[in-house]
Amino acid sequence: MQEQMAERIGIFGGTFDPVHVGHLVAAVNARHDLGLDRVVLMVANVPWQKVGGRKVTPAEDRFEMVQAAVGGVAGVEASRMEIDRGGPSYTADTISEMAVLYPDAELFVIVGWDVSAELGTWERLNEVRDLASLVVVNRPGTPPPVGLLQQSASSASEGCILGADDLCPRGPPRASRYARPAYREAQAVRQASAHH
Repeated sequence: MQEQMAERIGIFGGTFDPVHVGHLVAAVNARHDLGLDRVVLMVANVPWQKVGGRKVTPAEDRFEMVQAAVGGVAGVEASRMEIDRGGPSYTADTISEMAVLYPDAELFVIVGWDVSAELGTWERLNEVRDLASLVVVNRPGTPPPVGLLQQSASSASEGCILGADDLCPRGPPRASRYARPAYREAQAVRQASAHH
């Protein structure tokens, strides 16, 4: 009997107001680079760091946009977990819930360079790091925030930067049913963005 590998799940949370092709490209790239089984775009209910700032589109509308955007993109899905939980959305709450729902899974929290500069303001960041690997994805065409590369190089156990270093925990080779060519998914992303 063949031993089944633990599922590797990426959680890419955000307001997604609006969701755009950059979000999808980051999700697809993270999935391939880390050997993830799937990446979940976690739509924030009430993005606590944006309260009192600019007006945010209602959560249900943002979820519908994300769900439409990920349609046809293999291994990328939308989640309304934070919407259904209600109240402010905290990554620590979401990762705790995911750890209970998927106790054998390896969890990865995916954030963009822009968000990585704000990690020090996150509620219960240590809880997030205890339950998941933190992955920072690059933003094509923009340099990383000052100090991010040095911080990553000095603390590999706290996270990694895709596309900027080799500290990210790569997954084991997957069976061919998981190893879809990247160009097919990139085509799906382009087609989805052309129709939305």
